[in-house]
Amino acid sequence: MSSTVYLNGEFVPHERALISVEDRAFLFADGIYEVVRVYGGRPFDLEPHLARLSRSAGELRLPEPDGEHLAAVTRELIRRNGLDEGTVYFQITRGVHAPRAHAFPTGTAAPTVVVLTHPLSPEALAAGEQHRREGVAAITVPEQRWARCDIKSVSLLPNVLAKQQAVERGAYEALFVRDGFVIEGSSSNLFAVLDGEIVTYPACNYILNGIARQRVIRNARELGYTVREQGIPLGALDRCQELFLTSTTSEVMPIVAVDGKPVGSGAVGPVARALQAAYRDAVRALR
Repeated sequence: MSSTVYLNGEFVPHERALISVEDRAFLFADGIYEVVRVYGGRPFDLEPHLARLSRSAGELRLPEPDGEHLAAVTRELIRRNGLDEGTVYFQITRGVHAPRAHAFPTGTAAPTVVVLTHPLSPEALAAGEQHRREGVAAITVPEQRWARCDIKSVSLLPNVLAKQQAVERGAYEALFVRDGFVIEGSSSNLFAVLDGEIVTYPACNYILNGIARQRVIRNARELGYTVREQGIPLGALDRCQELFLTSTTSEVMPIVAVDGKPVGSGAVGPVARALQAAYRDAVRALR
């Protein structure tokens, strides 16, 4: 847990980082967030994460965050909290509005801005490495989210319920199915290898255009793979050679079974292995 938190312009002890019960994130899920991975005390892909935070703010008509300031806050929090391996969490809300009302507050209501860090334990790091080495299981669930998944909003209840279904069925991730296509995970993007080509759902309002997703697409093309941004039919899962997830915390995570059925040979495939290596090369370049 972060011992020091950044809250509304101040660095404060975690126990003093208090937010009003009338904050609109609490009342309406009226806010946005980002998560940045830290490796060896260095934030990874911080700039694109902050750029996406700014985009989300614009979509919700929140004031534009100061990216340079938040970058400085990030590095100071990493220093103060001695964070080596972990994450930095950013959240911006529309602030406090009393009495409760659906419409935006008028006047001088100020956004609530929070930045905090979370360390990753050696056990969590080892578990992640094992998952990436051996692959994980996933389940499919019906899509029940709103139609603006491109905004990284704190309104995540459908994602939470889907992830809980996965946990209860012994799976790592739940994959949303919309109109017969498998589009992304509850907290990740999805890639398939079909007929030797990499396929991933196109960046649109129905998915979050993940920062790890964007990096993996670039890496794949640099390695000579054909990447097609198009739908993955649910019925095509049986003939996928490989499936894998991408996210800030999962990196490149192979899926070896979906709904109890093996993917391809049921083992981690060469495409996922190559993209894992390229991702880790970028991480090592931070050192």
